[in-house]
Amino acid sequence: MGLIRLALIGVALLVASWGVLVLLARRLPPGSMKDLASVLPACVTTARRLRGDPRVPRRAKLAVAFAALWVISPIDLIPEFLPVIGPLDDVVVIALALRYAARQVPREVLFEAWPAEPRLLERLVGR
Repeated sequence: MGLIRLALIGVALLVASWGVLVLLARRLPPGSMKDLASVLPACVTTARRLRGDPRVPRRAKLAVAFAALWVISPIDLIPEFLPVIGPLDDVVVIALALRYAARQVPREVLFEAWPAEPRLLERLVGR
């Protein structure tokens, strides 16, 4: 029972730290840092939305699902605890998957799925 309790405390601390990071990111002034802080959550939301959209081809869904699994996976090329560069491999994999999907998905479908500013998606997919 002690191990389960310890695991629950760890999960609660992790979720609480994510909440604090989200609140701090929302308070960032407009600019590159705020854009960078919003890219990964927007990419995850977009991946989830594209996976469920019937207008998205199967190949694009597989690429997006792979990227989502990469982000969730505890195995990383660059450990997450390293400041600034820790989530870099996640961002690169998601950006590559979205660029691949963007070539196969109608533009309006991609922009409907994107929850952040459209200019960020345009920069991300290179259109």
